[in-house]
Amino acid sequence: MAVIKGIRDTLDEQVERFEQTPLRQPILLNSIPKSGTHLLRNILRMFVPVEQHHDRDFVQAPNMHEHLDAFNPHAPKLAAAHLLFDDQAVANIRFARHILLVRDPYDWVLARARFFVSEEFEQPNLRHLKSGVFSAEALLNMMIFGIHQKSPSLVDIYTHNAAAWLGTGVHLVRYEDAVRAVDEVDGQEGEIFFTALLHAAGIDRPDDWRQRVTIGADRRRSRTARENLKLPSGLDLPASLPEVQRRLVDYAAPGLRTLLGY
Repeated sequence: MAVIKGIRDTLDEQVERFEQTPLRQPILLNSIPKSGTHLLRNILRMFVPVEQHHDRDFVQAPNMHEHLDAFNPHAPKLAAAHLLFDDQAVANIRFARHILLVRDPYDWVLARARFFVSEEFEQPNLRHLKSGVFSAEALLNMMIFGIHQKSPSLVDIYTHNAAAWLGTGVHLVRYEDAVRAVDEVDGQEGEIFFTALLHAAGIDRPDDWRQRVTIGADRRRSRTARENLKLPSGLDLPASLPEVQRRLVDYAAPGLRTLLGY
């Protein structure tokens, strides 16, 4: 199992500054890994009483049986997950309001590569990726096509963590839309986005919603934000996905970006 290290989470102290209304239904923030989950989770946390934060761990297929209380309709919680679509997951979350977060696959490849080689990510069978043996381009291709018996491919992750959930009542959120809405929190785009998000979560929008969003979206509080990751010296990942790797994404997962609205 992977171990995620990084800065200490102190957001609960900020949440308790605000008057909170208890949840009436469980909320599941489900996402593609490395799609901005901490950003959206921290924003939503600002609207939920601390005692209703299910924060023991991210819910995933291997540990879902340990987190069934996250979806108890009689004791609602806000939970974050990277859940594969299957019969058991659908049954377990049937009472939850389901928000599904995705990211442009082009940017996801870079984000995943950056995370895998950072000091904050530790997984024994992938430790060698930090060695400096591999070029940036080779690492990016591994993110697209996977590493045999060690790490799944882009198409597998997007198929089972995102595409298969579409049409089942999820509220789809694109990471890029969330970032723009944070940047425009004082404008119309921010108001439209966050009104829809809170409605999907079953949360009545309070008058101080902008202040809460700004605090929750502070990247200094996210342990996996790009600027909080320490990369090996000498490794220079590009700022945007090179053209060859863009074509490889389209080859590996034709139609995926269109399906997700990119």
